Amino acid sequence: MNIYYIGGSPCAGKSSVAEILSKKHDLYNFKTDDFLDRYMQAGARKGYPVCRKTAGMSAEQIWMREPLLQCREEFDIYREIFEFVAADLDRIEWKGGIITEGAAYLPELMKKSGVPGSRYISITPTKEFQVTHYRKRDFVPLVLEGCSDKEAAFLNWMDRDALFAQEVRRQCHKENYVSVINDGNMDLDELAGLIAVHFGFK
Repeated sequence: MNIYYIGGSPCAGKSSVAEILSKKHDLYNFKTDDFLDRYMQAGARKGYPVCRKTAGMSAEQIWMREPLLQCREEFDIYREIFEFVAADLDRIEWKGGIITEGAAYLPELMKKSGVPGSRYISITPTKEFQVTHYRKRDFVPLVLEGCSDKEAAFLNWMDRDALFAQEVRRQCHKENYVSVINDGNMDLDELAGLIAVHFGFK
């Protein structure tokens, strides 16, 4: 089975690009975020420390922490749940290939899994692009419900994701993977076209 991975950080255009390419090239579109809660619950049941810890935290406890700590734990969560993501990918039966996206696809995990550079790419946003688009998303107030200072919590979230993006780019450089930075100057079709060329789609 041919699997094409799009990693990176949130609010970079990963989901939109994967959807465009899946329709254009008859690929099964597997979005890891759709199953993130299930993966974290599975990790908690298996006693994985960060999944278990996070499962019992309130919004206040999660978002009012230092962004660097949040970022480190986010990486740890993806390391803990990666086996569940890989298992779900193995169960997919599709006559064509699979395109899959999510922040869970850390460059370090791709390298350990033997994914070649031609099958992986990361997309990360500039912080300005990220914050502007998060401000427009309806689900943000729901995520921050229960926080005593929602604006401070939001800014912590944005700092966490900016740190996450920086580390993904650093790992891409280290592991010799391609990393694309989305600053909003390219429309989604152009971005999808760039990714298609990287994956060698006709």
